[in-house]
Amino acid sequence: MTALDRLTMDITPGVTGLVGANGAGKSTLIKILLGLAPATEGTAAVLGLDVSREGAAIRERVGYMPEHDCLPPDVSATEFVVHMARMSGLPATAARERTADTLRHVGLYEERYRAMGGYSTGMKQRVKLAQALVHDPQLVLLDEPTNGLDPVGRDDMLGLIRRVHTDFGISVLVTSHLLGELERTCDHVVVIDGGALLRSSSTADFTQGTASLAVEVTDTDTHPDGTAALREALGKAGLDVHTPGTPGAPGSGHLLLVDVADAATQDTRDVVRDAVADLGIGLVRMEQRRHHIAEVFTETPAQQDGSKQLAAPPPGADDRTPELAAARPQEGNSGDVA
Repeated sequence: MTALDRLTMDITPGVTGLVGANGAGKSTLIKILLGLAPATEGTAAVLGLDVSREGAAIRERVGYMPEHDCLPPDVSATEFVVHMARMSGLPATAARERTADTLRHVGLYEERYRAMGGYSTGMKQRVKLAQALVHDPQLVLLDEPTNGLDPVGRDDMLGLIRRVHTDFGISVLVTSHLLGELERTCDHVVVIDGGALLRSSSTADFTQGTASLAVEVTDTDTHPDGTAALREALGKAGLDVHTPGTPGAPGSGHLLLVDVADAATQDTRDVVRDAVADLGIGLVRMEQRRHHIAEVFTETPAQQDGSKQLAAPPPGADDRTPELAAARPQEGNSGDVA
């Protein structure tokens, strides 16, 4: 089994999302970068350090939040995070001070002395984030940090992840199988499938050039179905128009989505406006709309070959720049794959 194959990434400062369906190789990549799973071929480096020879040095500079719970139930958050800080090399006094500050940042300061066995899922996720941050790393690797959270808890966690970079200047690599989460949180998105790189670019670039106009019209006595009449007219004018129910183009009621290249936005607006006037129907709104990342990847080549689809969310350069490069892990020793 090959979990990762010739995968190379350069990560710039900020929050980077690593996205892929379950089994794409996200967790395997993180294990390789931390020196916890060896690579059979090629090289892997984090912050300029070779993972095969300098795993301990990497773990001093990198924080890691695992996907699965690993918290002793009879230990308090303070005891646990202090212990993790000491393991990362902090002296006792500094470990206690950093623990208090970090638990305050993640919103657990008032509950810091409670045994973690009584914590909710959201609180446990916050403890895991705190222990990843306590030693002031240059980079944190967060493996599915919103797993098991309700919508409110998910929003809170995504906000915390953003603040890890904005408040502390720590770069973040966060994995998820939910494209919508990464769209809201990340500056850069890397998509892998079957262990191979599909695409790596800024979040803005994912949607640039795939804009559409959202057009909503009313019916008239002459045209009882104004939406259908406008769609026919725009189609004759050479425009690509989606109606509600078209796969990959959600909408409702009298809404039409008209595909348009950024450079031709005004020309398209003029065509729509003229068509509405000629039909004598009412124009409720016409506004620029950007596709979500989930829509951009509705039909990737890998998906057309039968791979798993990436999921949309449920309704709702400096010396700190990390550089990541991963190779193929050993067959049969890749660890859990998320």
